[in-house]
Amino acid sequence: MTENPKSPFELILGGGSLLVQVGRELNTETERRLAPLGLTAQQAALLLHAARGDSTPSLLKSRLGTDTAGMTRLLDRLQAKGLLRRVGHPQDRRSIVIELTDAGRALVPSLPPVFGGISHQVFAGFSPEEVAQVTDMLRRIMNNLAGGS
Repeated sequence: MTENPKSPFELILGGGSLLVQVGRELNTETERRLAPLGLTAQQAALLLHAARGDSTPSLLKSRLGTDTAGMTRLLDRLQAKGLLRRVGHPQDRRSIVIELTDAGRALVPSLPPVFGGISHQVFAGFSPEEVAQVTDMLRRIMNNLAGGS
């Protein structure tokens, strides 16, 4: 008896989801490349976002896709490493702003090349048109998931 071939939909989203496998491999490679800097992918992303300025934990939380407890842990770890500090918000006494320390600011320029190198590896052999198509499809998937069902 021959096994029924799987449809492309089943291969991408089925039990052994190709998207999940790609995500896991991408995360593993990102963590591997950031390890020499003493950072996780989420910590590096937080530093990059905070470097842009006027970053509150609430704004960073939504950009990183984490919850309040996760954001607190991230901030605690990065503060313990001496890479950021929490300071009072200049316009809102009830809020805080995340500022990078000198050590945090010194580390930030080394982060984009890490993420860029991963992107180059991921899309090696893809044409610019194919990269645009994949990007568009992934955005549509994210929008579909954000819309819920």
